[in-house]
Amino acid sequence: MSGHHASDWDQDAALTTARILLEIKAVNFRPDEPYTLTSGWKSPVYIDCRKIISYPRARTRISDLGVEKINRAVGFETIESIAGGETAGIPFASWIADRMNLPMAYVRKKPKGFGRNALIEGDVPVGKETLLVEDLTTDGGSKIRFAQSLREAGAKCSHTFVVFYYGVFPGSFEQMKAMDLSLHHLATWWDVLEVCREKSYFPEASLTGVRKFLEDPMAWSRAHGGVGTPEEALAYKLKTG
Repeated sequence: MSGHHASDWDQDAALTTARILLEIKAVNFRPDEPYTLTSGWKSPVYIDCRKIISYPRARTRISDLGVEKINRAVGFETIESIAGGETAGIPFASWIADRMNLPMAYVRKKPKGFGRNALIEGDVPVGKETLLVEDLTTDGGSKIRFAQSLREAGAKCSHTFVVFYYGVFPGSFEQMKAMDLSLHHLATWWDVLEVCREKSYFPEASLTGVRKFLEDPMAWSRAHGGVGTPEEALAYKLKTG
């Protein structure tokens, strides 16, 4: 686990989520030809949470777990509105808003038109405690941008929920904390590896490669031609837009 003492419920939810992701083949391990993430990190692992939308039982379970996680971590009556991040966060935000019986909006990456509605589709949740929902986070960069857009439009945004948190790149929790943004997630790569011990989804050599990456992601990324520090990741993002 990522340095936090998890309750039995959290542990259970994490492993259930990891099992679902493995079962629907949303998890990809490629230590030999690493993926380049949007922030320039090289990674032997890639996860496609968007696949969940095609599996009705999987998405029902994950949405239920997400709501339970939010109720436990944030409270039952604290959140007043749900906002999805374009585009992968939108379906998850819809299912969560539906279960919590809350209004929903979504946040664009690029403005459309002018004024406070330029970045937000739906009614702007002015003055409302709004939960930002996305499918995953690698290093927290896009969460911070979406949260800023919500705040600039007049919403309160102190919490963000993701199905999957990479849980390896440095600085993401700290960066979000500095922005007064608490991250809540269901599963990390450590949970995926744990489930891989129960059932052989991948060859042992791939698992060893992934473990090496998780133990020192910065060194692994640099050794495979990617960025090696949070500062380089930021510079890479600014360069590639």
